Amino acid sequence: MQNKCAACGAAALEPGFIMDSGQSARGFTAWVQGELERGIFGGARLMGRPKYVIEAHRCTQCYYLNQYAREQV
Repeated sequence: MQNKCAACGAAALEPGFIMDSGQSARGFTAWVQGELERGIFGGARLMGRPKYVIEAHRCTQCYYLNQYAREQV
């Protein structure tokens, strides 16, 4: 992870995460490798595809969200 904001260069980044509160959600969002492919019911096809938890760090100066896909789900 970078120690500075990608937008303004400030060094004051506050850790956090992006919440998903939809039906059957695990409470956090994930980045999925590859192009979006839809199944027969319209949902995203996820089987066998690598997924990573998204970390979000908010700049306390300009409020920009710096996001990183780190830990594999």
